[in-house]
Amino acid sequence: MEQDYQTKTTLQDQKSIILFNAFKNGDISAFSKLYDLHVGMLYNYGYRLTNDAELLKDCIQDVFIKIYNKRTELEAVQNIKSYLIISLKNKLCDESRKRIHLSDVAVEELDAISSDNVENNYLAAEKEKQNNEFISHMLTKLSPRQRKAIELYYIEERKYEEICELLQMNYQSVRNLIHRGMLKLRSCAC
Repeated sequence: MEQDYQTKTTLQDQKSIILFNAFKNGDISAFSKLYDLHVGMLYNYGYRLTNDAELLKDCIQDVFIKIYNKRTELEAVQNIKSYLIISLKNKLCDESRKRIHLSDVAVEELDAISSDNVENNYLAAEKEKQNNEFISHMLTKLSPRQRKAIELYYIEERKYEEICELLQMNYQSVRNLIHRGMLKLRSCAC
């Protein structure tokens, strides 16, 4: 599953590079496709930096407007996703500085947002999402009864006695079911 995720990411990155290069060469529809491909990811990332949805939408639009206007000056970008994330982060920081400068609120009263924490949280959330997808994929390889027993024991953290009652099985049968399910998961994961 991890390899499938990496393949999907690689294909998306390759598609982004193709669209970006086509856009730089004058294909305006490629710009629209590039926007559609990344706007959701940028919004999710930006929402971790600010909960001002209107500011975030404006900044995302500004990032793409700047890319559109500067397309002839842009050099070869190898990682479009990172380029867009950094551009959005910089734009949000610039807008925050402008607002602080124009605000009547003292600097000491403002809550500072650490970009390191936001990036780490984003990466952790992505990793957790990837792990959850992998676990879900692996659980589909089990029989329905094995899957239910393993979910009850490992995910819901129920005791064997409770699982016996829920599945209407004896204690040793439940232990054997979970053991065989784990063996199957291990063999599929390798």
